Amino acid sequence: MSHRNRPQPLLVTEPIRRVEAGPWAIELLPGCAYSARYVATHAAIGFAFDSQRGLHAIGSDRVHPFVATPNSLAFVPAGCDVLSESSDGGEYLRVIHTEGMEWMGDRAFNNRIDPQAITLALRMRSALLRASLDDDWEVWAFALAERAKEHDALSAPLQGSITHSRMRLLDEFIDAGLEDPLSVQAMAGVLELSEGYFMRAFKSATGKSPHSYLIDRRLAKARARLRDSTASLSEIALTCGFNSQAHMATAFKQRLGVSPAQLRRG
Repeated sequence: MSHRNRPQPLLVTEPIRRVEAGPWAIELLPGCAYSARYVATHAAIGFAFDSQRGLHAIGSDRVHPFVATPNSLAFVPAGCDVLSESSDGGEYLRVIHTEGMEWMGDRAFNNRIDPQAITLALRMRSALLRASLDDDWEVWAFALAERAKEHDALSAPLQGSITHSRMRLLDEFIDAGLEDPLSVQAMAGVLELSEGYFMRAFKSATGKSPHSYLIDRRLAKARARLRDSTASLSEIALTCGFNSQAHMATAFKQRLGVSPAQLRRG
């Protein structure tokens, strides 16, 4: 879950992107290994774009494994003692109200799936990757805080659906086969589920379709390779499962609002 003063990674990663708007500080943390221990000086809302696993202790002295569900909300209240570490991390949006968010309560949570929060987080990520004078940060940040406050937001997937262990198995299958075409039928088969049931359960668990999630995994790998290798864009496209450099560029523009070349330039 929460985050995150990260150590210097071994590989070159995307920079931490940050904007300040009124009482809000918004950060986009790149997917990389991290280890952090701190007391939260301000309440923070988080959004995990990727699956993430590691160890944490949130408001407790008990350290235990955690799994962050992709496309999920989290919240850490002010004054909460936080220990969190992950060997690979995952892209993460953090929104802090520097003047306090007492109305958010004092209970930490993670793994809430909320369709409106997903839409807001994706919009904010795209804006952080390509800053514009038209960005309405205060409105977006407040709206995300309102979604985190909602009590009817869904929590982590239940047993019998897409459990954390099944999600890990699926991630490993996808990452091992990213260079090749991967069908929804194949992903369902890995979990020994029918295709129809798998599609419904996955959407309920992550807020996205399996196909959309597969594109997210391809983009995440491509973004990492843009920074940690000197491979050409066409080589990166093919090793990440895109049909061509043009196909990859289209996915970047549609999902992130920037081109691969723009991200590589930094």
